[in-house]
Amino acid sequence: MSKQMTRTAVLGLLAAAALSVQPAAAQTKWNLPAAYPADNPHSVNLTMFAKDVADATKGKLEITVHPGASLFKAPDIKRAVQTGQAQAGEVLISLHENEDPVFGVDVVPFLATSFPEAKKLWLASKPTIEKKLAAQGLMVLFAVPWAPQGIYTKKDLNTIEDMKGLKWRAYNVGTARIGELVGAQSVTIQAAELPQALATGVVNSFMSSGGTGYDSKAWETLTNFYDVQAWIPKDLTFVNKAAFDALDKPTQEAVLKAAATAETRGWKMWEEKAGWYLEQLKAKGMKVQPPSDALKASLKKIGEQLTADWKKKAGADGEAILAAYNKK
Repeated sequence: MSKQMTRTAVLGLLAAAALSVQPAAAQTKWNLPAAYPADNPHSVNLTMFAKDVADATKGKLEITVHPGASLFKAPDIKRAVQTGQAQAGEVLISLHENEDPVFGVDVVPFLATSFPEAKKLWLASKPTIEKKLAAQGLMVLFAVPWAPQGIYTKKDLNTIEDMKGLKWRAYNVGTARIGELVGAQSVTIQAAELPQALATGVVNSFMSSGGTGYDSKAWETLTNFYDVQAWIPKDLTFVNKAAFDALDKPTQEAVLKAAATAETRGWKMWEEKAGWYLEQLKAKGMKVQPPSDALKASLKKIGEQLTADWKKKAGADGEAILAAYNKK
């Protein structure tokens, strides 16, 4: 082979090598739709996660968070990430309980009502949930809780009978079923539409956290918050697996490290914020109080029925999760 040909071959190889590394050096942009307002702790945590990733990758991976259901409505986020319309997303996982009962484990009434219990339940259910989402091309990055759930109303609730006829906002299987069992009129309303639904009288009661009540300015139309601490739901942030696999190894590691930090930070934020939100509701004139003994007893009875329903639907997966959760 002549020197000229050798030189040409070497230049060709160098050019090919340069082309092969070029995509890795180029900036990758991800969209991350979320359902809650920009100042909600979930959205704040996601923005911090995106910044951590950008800093760790020196801008190689840029994640744009779209809060307030501005890119996709809450029930559509998971499908958008599955189909690659968005690369990552955050959802209240119990929104998808109809698809698979396991996604509703954290809203089984009175199963886990404190943050330590909720964390234990997440760790017990995590392998099963990860496996089910992996089958749909999704990879879990992190999970963050809400505050314990209470009941917002305009009227006093002394007994369960007082809930009859309420226009009750439902957002998942559990809340819809509670509405049905107490004789309320259930209307499915997602968080982003809740302020308008309250203002127009479409609903006059709902079950959610202090955070949702604060975000929706519940005090403008409602007067009471009953701190029943029914459950602690969680938001899951996940990524399209193909989009994650397309990243180079250092960028993948940066994403996973930032995700672990976001999970720890998110739990801490909500533990600190839970009491703050209730103080804000009080400051705005709402009556924040525990449920009466009669109301609590009736809700517990409903909880037992819903737990039995969930166990039946969740089958072997549900049994395995509960066994892991109840392990000392």
